[in-house]
Amino acid sequence: MSRVLSAAGVAFEAEADVLIVGAGAAGLVAALAASEAGAEVVVVERDAVPSGSTALSAGLIPAAGTRFQREAGIEDSPQLFAADIMAKAEDEPDPAIVAHLASHLGPVLDWLAVAHGLPFNVVTNFSYPGHSARRMHGLPKRTGSELIDRLREAVEARGIPILTEFRATTLFVEETGRIAGIAGTRPGGGEERIGCKALILACNGYGGHRGLVARHIPQLAEALWFGHSGNEGDAVLWGEALGAELVHMSGHQGHGSVAQPHGILISWATVMEGGFQVNVRGERFSDESHGYSEQAATVLAQPKGKAWTIFDERIAGIARQFEDFRQAEAQGAIVRAQDMAGLAAALGFTEPRLAATAAVVAALKGGEDSDRFGRDFRNAPDLEAPFCAVRVPGALFHTQGGLRIDRTGRALRPDASALPNLFACGGAAVGVSGPHASGYLSGNGLLTAVCLGEIAGREAARLTASASQTEP
Repeated sequence: MSRVLSAAGVAFEAEADVLIVGAGAAGLVAALAASEAGAEVVVVERDAVPSGSTALSAGLIPAAGTRFQREAGIEDSPQLFAADIMAKAEDEPDPAIVAHLASHLGPVLDWLAVAHGLPFNVVTNFSYPGHSARRMHGLPKRTGSELIDRLREAVEARGIPILTEFRATTLFVEETGRIAGIAGTRPGGGEERIGCKALILACNGYGGHRGLVARHIPQLAEALWFGHSGNEGDAVLWGEALGAELVHMSGHQGHGSVAQPHGILISWATVMEGGFQVNVRGERFSDESHGYSEQAATVLAQPKGKAWTIFDERIAGIARQFEDFRQAEAQGAIVRAQDMAGLAAALGFTEPRLAATAAVVAALKGGEDSDRFGRDFRNAPDLEAPFCAVRVPGALFHTQGGLRIDRTGRALRPDASALPNLFACGGAAVGVSGPHASGYLSGNGLLTAVCLGEIAGREAARLTASASQTEP
C-alpha cells in the first residue's frame, strides 16, 4: 500500500532532518553522506536486516580514473566511462547526468575506502561487455552481501539509526508539495509517523510488482524474478501521485546467467572468457557477448525458456574468485564431464548436437569462419576437458526506469521543476541504461546506487541546513 495523503493536522512521533526509505547500498551511502554533512539522519528498512538488490548482486561498482585502477596499472578516464555508458544505451540517457556520475563515482569510492575502510580492488582478469577498460571495483569476497554488511557497519559506527522491519506506507505532503513525513507499520502493529525536512527514496524499483512489470516490460512478465522481494514499486507509485515525471520505465537489467533451480548468480566470465550458451537442442542461438541483461529475453524465447552455459575448468577458475560461483559448485549447480558427449548426456540432451556446436565454436576461435550470430571468438582460448555446464533461465534482476532527477538527485516534474524536498537514488531514480535491456552496461545498478546515494545524501543535508537558516 503506497499512499500520498495531506499533511494537514498530522502529528509525528519522531523527527529527522533527512529521512531515507530503504537500506540497500543507495540508502546506506546516502545516510553516510548526509550525516557527514551535518544532518540528523534516520533510515527505515522493511526487512529485518538491510539487504536489498545489492545483496543479490556481485557487489561490483564500475568507476573510472580511480587510485585502485592506477595501482593495478589500468589506464581509464571518466570521459571514456561516460562514452561507454552512452554507447551501450544508444545515447538514450541524459548525457549531462551520465557525465556527472562518471566523473563523481571515483572520488566516492575513494571516500568510502579512506573514511569508512571499504577495501576495494579492481577485477583484473576478465572484462565485462561494453567496458573499454577494466573498471569493476569490488570487495574481497566479490559479493553484494559483503558490500551491504560493510556499509551497514559504517552507518552503525556513526550512530545513524536504521529502523528495521518498518514498512513505509504513506507520504504526507503539504499544499506546497513539500514532504512533511511518512507513516509506516512495524511487526507489533499500529502506525508510526516520522517527520522530516527532506526525504530520500532509496527503495529501488518495481521488479517485484508483477502488475507493473506486465505493464512496462511485458516480454519479461513470466521471467524468473531474481531481485529483492521488497522492490514493489513504492517509489514509482509515490512519485506518480506527487506529480513527478517517470522516464524509461521499460528499462531493466535482465540476467541470462542465474543457476537454476539453485537461484545463484553465475559470473558472466563464463561467457566472456570463451564459453557459449546452447538451448535444449544443444544449439547456440545468439551472440552471447552482447551482455547478460539482454540475454534474459533471448533465453526466454528458446524452447522451454531454458539454456545452458558451456565452459571449461580454466574459466571456472576465473569465476571462482566470486563466492557465488563457489556456492554454486558446492550445491551441485555446475555439471562436469570429460567430453562433450558425456556433458550432453549429463544434461539430459536427447539430440547429439552439443559436440557439433562445440566444434563450430572451436573453428571460430581458430579464425576458420565467421559466426552467423556475429560474435568474435578469435581471441578466446579453446575449451579443454574437463568441460562444465550450468543451466540458466531468463531472469529479471531489477528495473532501470524511475523518477527523473537533476544533478543533485532531486525528483523533477514533467516541466523540469523540482519537487521541494524529495530526492531519489538507486533504483528509485531513472538509471543510465535507457529504455531497453540492451542499454544496461554491467554495473549500472550499483553505479546509480552508490554515486546517486552520495549525491542525494549530501544535497539533502545541504537543503535542510539551508531551510533551518531561513526558519524564523
